[in-house]
Amino acid sequence: MKEIILMTLSGHDKPGVTSAMSAILARYRINILDIGQAVIHDTLSLGMLIEVPKESESSPVLRDLLFKAHELQMTVRFEPVEEDAYESWVTEQGKSRHIITLLARRITSEHIARVAAIAAGHGLNIDSINRLSGRISLQQSGVDAHTKACVEFSVRGVPRDNRALREEFLHAASELDVDIAFQEDDVYRRNRRLVVFDMDSTLIEAEVIDELAKEAGVGDQVVAITESAMRGEIDFDESFRRRVALLKGLDASVLERIAERLPLTEGAEALVSNLKALGFKTAILSGGFTYFARRLQQKLGFDYVYANELDIEDGKVTGEVTGTIVNGQRKAELLREIAEREGVRLEQTIAVGDGANDLPMLGTAGLGIAFRAKPLVRQSADHSISTLGLDGILYLIGFRDRDTVV
Repeated sequence: MKEIILMTLSGHDKPGVTSAMSAILARYRINILDIGQAVIHDTLSLGMLIEVPKESESSPVLRDLLFKAHELQMTVRFEPVEEDAYESWVTEQGKSRHIITLLARRITSEHIARVAAIAAGHGLNIDSINRLSGRISLQQSGVDAHTKACVEFSVRGVPRDNRALREEFLHAASELDVDIAFQEDDVYRRNRRLVVFDMDSTLIEAEVIDELAKEAGVGDQVVAITESAMRGEIDFDESFRRRVALLKGLDASVLERIAERLPLTEGAEALVSNLKALGFKTAILSGGFTYFARRLQQKLGFDYVYANELDIEDGKVTGEVTGTIVNGQRKAELLREIAEREGVRLEQTIAVGDGANDLPMLGTAGLGIAFRAKPLVRQSADHSISTLGLDGILYLIGFRDRDTVV
């Protein structure tokens, strides 16, 4: 009868450990059923599940492995595995898998413990944990605006109650001031191809129409309408027309001054640069104005821009827009149109926005992300980022800091 043995090896990492141990197994024609290896702070943990054929004896193999481990100054342990237990384990390989991504300025043991406890409470088994963010020097005290930390959990199983799980993660994220994303680990997650963005309060840290309103002397009136619309309290088209109407008579030269002072959101330039370098298509789908979206396109290199055309006559804003208003439904339609044009499945798309009018496109995309959004939008979207900049999105699609090219 064949023997199945789990060998675990640990000790100071050095070149040649895996080679030396597997060479002994090869000499005895031992089959490796599974293998896994990790290194943390120069300490190696290597696991091999080996199958010793019934015509062979395990004793000489284990003896040679033990001697080699001693020679390498490593610790080795052997544990027999029942064949029935192995077969049961094999049947689990088709089980659903998910990725839990934990993002924060700095991750603590409390954050890890909370995420792990929630996962376990819903019957999810953690298979692996990986740090996607770069190492932080002990000389770097405190947390600053550029600090980023991300840990990714690969979990196996189906949640007992998917909605309750997401609610627990959302509550924990709010309480601990972290972001927690939970997504299915499928082929589409690893093959996103198109990313579309809202502009105002997403790519830029401002609402352009509010800035225009200040110049027109109607700032308070427009801000009140904007906030009501972003909370989903009034129809976007109606609120948009009311706000634009208040801009009537504004000198068009103001647009240039405002465009010059609009601040990019943290991580926007790094995110878009990396996406383009990696072959992604990018688009701005904005309920704001084309003039400002085009400026961003020139600066960051977006492939597509769809926004509202502010009507100007004789150097003055008329208080109207031309063409179809880019509202929430229109954003979702544009996402579908661009995806079809690029030959990309919707499951391979990402949408990023902050307002209620972004929810249709967030729900249409394969990965919808509410970015620094209002509470209503965070609760309605499947994923949200509030603690990091836009470049935190790279973590959600599995990129490590060392993978970035810009």
